[in-house]
Amino acid sequence: MRPLFHPSRHMGIYPKGRQPRPSINDPTVRPLRMSVLKAATLNLIILQILFLSLLCYLFGSLYQETTHVHNINVLYVDYDGGAIGEAVREAYTQLQGPGFPNLIDRSQRDYPTPNDLEGTICDIKYWAAFYTSSNASDRFTAALAGGSLASSYNRSDVLTMVWNEARYPSVSDSVISDPLRELSEVARIAFTDRGGKQTIQALNTSNPAAISVLSNPWILTSVDIQPTTQGSRLIYNTLVIILILIQEFFYLGCINGLYLQFRLYTAVSPHRIVVVRIIISAVYTFFGSLCVTGAIWAFRYGWHVNGSQFMLNWMMPWLFAHLNFLTLDVFSIWVPPPYVPMALITWIVLNVTSILLPFELSPAFFQVGYIFPAHSVFQVLMDIWSGGCNPQLNYALPVLFSWEILSLALSSIGVYRRAHFAAIKKEADDKAMQERIAAAVAVQQEAQLARKELNPDAGTVNNEDEGRAGLQRRGTLSTLGETEEMVEIIHRELSRPKSQRRESRDNQGPCFDLPFTQ
Repeated sequence: MRPLFHPSRHMGIYPKGRQPRPSINDPTVRPLRMSVLKAATLNLIILQILFLSLLCYLFGSLYQETTHVHNINVLYVDYDGGAIGEAVREAYTQLQGPGFPNLIDRSQRDYPTPNDLEGTICDIKYWAAFYTSSNASDRFTAALAGGSLASSYNRSDVLTMVWNEARYPSVSDSVISDPLRELSEVARIAFTDRGGKQTIQALNTSNPAAISVLSNPWILTSVDIQPTTQGSRLIYNTLVIILILIQEFFYLGCINGLYLQFRLYTAVSPHRIVVVRIIISAVYTFFGSLCVTGAIWAFRYGWHVNGSQFMLNWMMPWLFAHLNFLTLDVFSIWVPPPYVPMALITWIVLNVTSILLPFELSPAFFQVGYIFPAHSVFQVLMDIWSGGCNPQLNYALPVLFSWEILSLALSSIGVYRRAHFAAIKKEADDKAMQERIAAAVAVQQEAQLARKELNPDAGTVNNEDEGRAGLQRRGTLSTLGETEEMVEIIHRELSRPKSQRRESRDNQGPCFDLPFTQ
């Protein structure tokens, strides 16, 4: 039984592709085979080294994250000065370690009221604050006696934590909220153990409210400056940044392709190209950042942000996207073409790594991320989202504008560079065209001479000179006319944009210039 997809049944499909080819062991193919294998191996090695290095850099920034939690500083103020405050200190002694935030005990004189703590957190002097309310221990003791004091006892006015969830929302729960809740529970156990017999003796066992106070002395109160609980918060510092960078890279490829296709570098002055490219990139990134911000706002369920924050959020991705458009353009100008895709993926990984975690949770080496624009723009965005409670504009904005100005300067110089080499290439192409025309004319003249030798002489002896002169004039006119027509056809064909020429269906799929080709 013949197979379903036997070649003889499908000879009508791409017949040229089924024509016989030399064997792989053919002497003419063997050198090509070795060159291909060598080039493929070298490119495989360099790409694997690149991605291995990027993976090591990425995972290195996350290495032993839990052992760096002690770098997260939490302010503690005891406004009570009683047994509850001592229980909190005892609980911290039990929990203290590399995987627990660093609780810094400060005097009430430094922060007279709880409102001062919120201002301190907003100024990012600490990641969070934890405090015991004034007279909390006395109110607890009085409630044990029963009566109205027990029934009106406020469990939420004993221990309070103040934090800003909008500051690295993807990790703030695990490194701030959860540990402080654990501290509260351990402190409750320590407080009960410390009370012992005195607590039992003071308890009014006939009063259910008093017994309830003893069994559950407090509920930790959370003062979240900007609650950020929506699911999309997990990708604000990862996929959103990656998509912005990829978005600029693709449009940059479109723009560069159009300039080459229409030969604008030899048709338009470079300074006009610079201005037009800036305008085009600004408009593109303007609408691109609007789409990004619109998507964030559309899926912000439960996130309390206003119109002013929307506008500010729109402006920051615009600046970030535009400077990255220029930076990637610099890569495409000054980096050899085979290495441009490698530069793109490296740029993406370096930027994203700088904002995956707070630097407090990464090894000290990765503070090099301060220089990357993604880190700066994310700091500004967190400041916008939390209403000014991440004041790092003093360094973030200078970093962003430094990248913008530097990339703009190098990109503008690159336009002149491209125009320079485009002019050189045009001169070489024109010279090659003239040589082809001259060769074609020479071949045509030789053919005409050969035809003359084969034709018999025309006319009489008396008008021989006149006939020879007429023949020479007709030959000259014919040669000039055909030459001019040939020049016009060749020039017209070479001058047309590529989009107007006959296109081939020969599509080999995406391909890149290779670092090694042999």
